[in-house]
Amino acid sequence: MKEQHKLKMIADYEVGKVGAKQASELLGISKRHFRRMVAAYRARGVASVAHGNRGRIPANRISEQMREEIVRLAKGDYQDYNDCHFTEELAEQPKPIMVSRSTVRRIRRAAGEGSPKERRAPRYRKWRERYAQQGMLLQTDGSQHDWLEGRGPCLTLIAMIDDADNEVVSGLFREEEDAAGYFLNLQQVCQSKGLPQAIYADRHTIFQSPTKPSLEQELSGELPRTQFGRLLNELGIQLIAARSPQAKGRIERLWGTLQDRLVKELRKAGACDLGSANQVLASYLPKFNARFRVEASQTGSAYVPWPEDQNPNLYFCFKYTRTVTNDNTISFVHNRLQIPPGPQRKSYAKTKVELHHLMDGCLTIFHQGLSLVTFQPAVPAPPRIDEFVPAVPLPPPPKVDMVKAPVSPRLHLKPAPNHPWRRYPQVKETK
Repeated sequence: MKEQHKLKMIADYEVGKVGAKQASELLGISKRHFRRMVAAYRARGVASVAHGNRGRIPANRISEQMREEIVRLAKGDYQDYNDCHFTEELAEQPKPIMVSRSTVRRIRRAAGEGSPKERRAPRYRKWRERYAQQGMLLQTDGSQHDWLEGRGPCLTLIAMIDDADNEVVSGLFREEEDAAGYFLNLQQVCQSKGLPQAIYADRHTIFQSPTKPSLEQELSGELPRTQFGRLLNELGIQLIAARSPQAKGRIERLWGTLQDRLVKELRKAGACDLGSANQVLASYLPKFNARFRVEASQTGSAYVPWPEDQNPNLYFCFKYTRTVTNDNTISFVHNRLQIPPGPQRKSYAKTKVELHHLMDGCLTIFHQGLSLVTFQPAVPAPPRIDEFVPAVPLPPPPKVDMVKAPVSPRLHLKPAPNHPWRRYPQVKETK
């Protein structure tokens, strides 16, 4: 088409319809070059408009013999090799064939040889609108990254972001992605803002239990829960499991921003350990929210205030069921915990008790809502994983605390009369 346009301009110039200056401007060339094109047209005719290299074989073109050899090998012993692997094998032949991967790909596709690897067609994804109010949905995840840029250990940042307005409601650096980190984040949110309606997370074993249900659970129709799943069930918070990273793209995009900006804040502050990194994070989050927070579509808050009569330690702890032995002891991580005689009964042998591992490292044994005994660690240390691994041995004798503790299997909350609790839409997974 370009050559047809040139020929038209030259023909119009020859009959006097356009001048040399106007024709050169329309073609985007100089006036001098247009006069050269006219001179060539007068000497050689229409053939002068075609490019001089048309029809010539390029000097770097692969010979037909080499093309046939590549096709023969591709259809023979290397038919199940991908293009990159096949290119490497061609270079290792007795007579090496040095070609690029793109060249091999063009030759194989021209010969009808497709890729041996079957690729799945891209799935259709639909954009999901934000939730209307704050607290209706929190997305949570952990990001393992070299946040300290070699100045300290590799840390994992665990955070929660509000789906409605992009506010990072909590964040905490941990040595690894563990359940205790999610416990501490959720406790910070519940005590500062209130209880959210739902939490959106991936299918990590912290949220989804990989164990099969026991016989008792099958008879009762219950599924195995993790410690974090049990906590959400007691607080009445819905857990939504994402089926792909794209489904919880809000928190995934947050990591890209923080790995660019927060790393520089840690560098400026000279953070080199876990404690200093958490201090920098706490001071930086208000600045980050002021920059990236957006307005929710509806005013107000969907957070349910934490009841003042409820002790957070009864919920934000790891709970284990143990059977008391004949000598009134229970086992816990290679430790024997002695239960003293109480005012209601002297022996608790053969009974089932509930062991609470608090976030400060204390161990409390409960029986039918009664606190039997509390063990204080020598150095307070929060748990790192679901299965407690004590940093120091528990010192005897234990501290006895015979206090009636109101342990509720599920936290029943009564929202205010004007609270939009009952008007929330049902949370659905984005497919």
